[in-house]
Amino acid sequence: MRVLVLGAGVIGTTSAYYLAKAGHEVTVLDRQPGAGLETSYANAGELSYGYASPWAGPGIPVKAIKWLLMQDGPLVLRPKLDPRMWIWGLQLLANCTERAYAINKGRMVRVAEYSRDQMIALRAETGLQFDGRQQGTLQLFREQKQLDHAADDIAVLEQYGVPYEVLDPKGCVAAEPGLAASTVPFVGGLRLPNDDTGDCKMFTEGLAALAAGLGVAFRHGVHIDHVAFSGGAVTGVVTDQGEITADAYVMALGSYSPLMLRPLGINLPVYPIKGYSLTVPIVDEAMAPVSTVMDETYKVATTRLGDRIRVGGTAEIAGYDTALHASRRGPLDRSLRELFPEAGDASRASFWCGLRPMTPDGTPVLGRSKLGNLYLNTGHGTLGWTMAAASGRVLADIVSGTKPDIEVGDLDLGRYSS
Repeated sequence: MRVLVLGAGVIGTTSAYYLAKAGHEVTVLDRQPGAGLETSYANAGELSYGYASPWAGPGIPVKAIKWLLMQDGPLVLRPKLDPRMWIWGLQLLANCTERAYAINKGRMVRVAEYSRDQMIALRAETGLQFDGRQQGTLQLFREQKQLDHAADDIAVLEQYGVPYEVLDPKGCVAAEPGLAASTVPFVGGLRLPNDDTGDCKMFTEGLAALAAGLGVAFRHGVHIDHVAFSGGAVTGVVTDQGEITADAYVMALGSYSPLMLRPLGINLPVYPIKGYSLTVPIVDEAMAPVSTVMDETYKVATTRLGDRIRVGGTAEIAGYDTALHASRRGPLDRSLRELFPEAGDASRASFWCGLRPMTPDGTPVLGRSKLGNLYLNTGHGTLGWTMAAASGRVLADIVSGTKPDIEVGDLDLGRYSS
């Protein structure tokens, strides 16, 4: 079957790879000059299988108000006259119940754990290198009340059989020796030994090369105008280089997917949430993080990527604004300076932002659309890197008519109409 994949980020590229492995003739379209150059470019670097959780939870409305009032809080709202922003926000609030959280968490853990299995198999099969480390992640608590509240997360981890360790300050330093130089106190941490880290851009570029070796055609620098349809099916994709046709189509354009789908009569509840990152060269390896440390106070993740440190955080709700606001660099600088003051040279850091495609329930939208030959693989939010391998494999199975290894009936767009 001829399959056209829209988007060459980590989701589109993994989809193309697994589709090619399944024997399909695959073409990928992307406006950028290479793979992984938008949201996949400089994310926090976490493969957070154990931390896969929806934003929407019973305590989030109160926390959101607190974060918005903090000078350097992890949440920023830049209101716009965009009804989709407010509708999405109301949908997220509707998911802030214990029942919804349990359902959404179960879906996300199912996909994330399957993604971990697929990543293990993919690394073994291909030997793909992406500055990856399989040394767990550490959620660091500066205050006792944060550690006390971790009991709720621990209960969920136990429910789903996710290994974990609760560490005192000495245990945190044993896991991450660079924390011995921290200039701020911390009371303990929650470590997930099965979580991984890695450079998402390097992974996407490497997998794109492997996919090309399987016959996938990557057409870069192609601007998509719209998707043409007739009679309940897609008939082609109209671009600045003409109309391109296939037998099946995969929508993997991240935050831009809803804009392409709306003219087709498909309402995809995905909204862009902007995140920021710093990439800092290491000057003292012994003082750098071993893996990922999540600063619970500022929701900032500090990750070791080869000879660099990636510091990522912030959830900025500002529509499709891609401006790099200098004020958002402060929390990232401070978290690194306080926790790993001797590790990197922040004066030589690169500053970046990207739009993360968020659904109000946290779960990606994965499966066939109401147009019979159009498939959706989008809406992964902050967990696109984490869920990419599972999403690509499941998508390829669905397109191929093969029963996926995990339950997928509640992952498609139909869950929003129930």
